Amino acid sequence: MREESFDQSVRRLKDDDSRFVACNGFDVHYKLLGSGSPPLVVLLHGSFLSIRSWREVIGPLSRTATVLAFDRPAFGLTSRPVPSPQSEVQYSPEAQSDLIVALMKKLGFDKAILVGNSTGGTLAMLTALRYPQHVQGIVLAGAMIYSGYATSEMPPFMKPFMKALTPAFSRLMKALITRLYDRNIRGFWHVKERLDDATLAAFRQDLMIGDWSRGFWELFLETHHLHLDERLKTLSIPSLVVTGEQDLTIKTEESLRLANELPGAALEVIPDCGHLPQEEAPEAFVAVVESFIGRVRS
Repeated sequence: MREESFDQSVRRLKDDDSRFVACNGFDVHYKLLGSGSPPLVVLLHGSFLSIRSWREVIGPLSRTATVLAFDRPAFGLTSRPVPSPQSEVQYSPEAQSDLIVALMKKLGFDKAILVGNSTGGTLAMLTALRYPQHVQGIVLAGAMIYSGYATSEMPPFMKPFMKALTPAFSRLMKALITRLYDRNIRGFWHVKERLDDATLAAFRQDLMIGDWSRGFWELFLETHHLHLDERLKTLSIPSLVVTGEQDLTIKTEESLRLANELPGAALEVIPDCGHLPQEEAPEAFVAVVESFIGRVRS
């Protein structure tokens, strides 16, 4: 049986409220809910997930704000073009930060509250540091600031070698992710049974479309140490740190450290959930984010 192309998968998987816009070399899949008036709240999902990760909270949050959620490059239904000298396509953290602001502007917004989970939290902080004039506040839920995506770095001497062997390494990464995906995603949950098989299959399907491993490989190649721990003390915008009390991916202690070191940050610890509070405790997550939006608005 012939494998579906990326475009065929997108046509099959998109929802009635799915929208697409060309931005910074990508065809970005996004959803925009609410009245269209400020404040804009931008939801940034974590790695290996998609816009689907916000399905329980995007509707409730849109009752009090305009909410934008989109699939980050290398994930979901956003296109995954291969970078070239002739294109503007890039997968680096800085390029993803640029994309967030460019997408906001393309949709008619100049400022936003950024809500980031996991590596989405890394990008929320990076964007606030690079574009403070466009960020009204940040919510960092299980954010990778002191470890993982924010601190990973490939030795410079290795990068040309790994680029030259992209087809081989991309196939290897595809085999590893495919084999370990279900177990790794279940590890984000405190109570594993809350993630039903259908939802897990849907997340897997969102990721593994077209030549998906090539896009992820390009993102991996551009990962580098962001030194956010050294820079976060310069932030002076409203901020909220959220952690699941049983988060084993980004240990709760890291989030407590972040709340202590980020100037003026508020802290919310949500009990009985792990790395994805918007999934395991959506009502509690919506409540703390709505309260934060109210503080920023006033």
